[in-house]
Amino acid sequence: MRVISGIYKRRRFDVPHTFKARPTTDFAKENLFNVLSNYIDFEDGVTALDLFAGTGSISIELVSRGCDRVISLEKDPQHHAFISKIMREVKTDKCLPIKGDVFRYIDRCSEQFDFIFADPPYALSELSTIPQRIFEHHLLKPGALFVLEHGKDLSFEEHPYFIEHRHYGSVNFSFFQAPEKEDME
Repeated sequence: MRVISGIYKRRRFDVPHTFKARPTTDFAKENLFNVLSNYIDFEDGVTALDLFAGTGSISIELVSRGCDRVISLEKDPQHHAFISKIMREVKTDKCLPIKGDVFRYIDRCSEQFDFIFADPPYALSELSTIPQRIFEHHLLKPGALFVLEHGKDLSFEEHPYFIEHRHYGSVNFSFFQAPEKEDME
């Protein structure tokens, strides 16, 4: 796994072969961040939430690009430990790895974020409910962005806050944007 851009650009981290996580490919990650750069200035005090963080590939990329604060949520103890190790290696305090269940976290979270990324297992039965849960619990600041990585069999184009879909090989990203404050009333 490598960091594409930012202060840790070209840093590589060896993901253990025993991991079950399917990290976002470098090709898809690079293209995702090219699109995101049109929406977000990561160096402008951005707070981010990385759900189903897996190897921490997106979390370290967000920190590298200048996010002020990244919460990296991962249920698997080995994966959580790996993310924590990466953040210690780069000596950053900008990322808070949390070991826990994503759905419980969403239900209890009272914070709002500038950017949320979710890369759940494609076979997760609740995957299609994630966008609605994010919006029901008001986890995004007005105008903020949520990106969901998913398989090709799902479409979110009917969701009221869906704004675009991108695919890179077998990786699909659906983009959602929280309404501005006046639209929320």
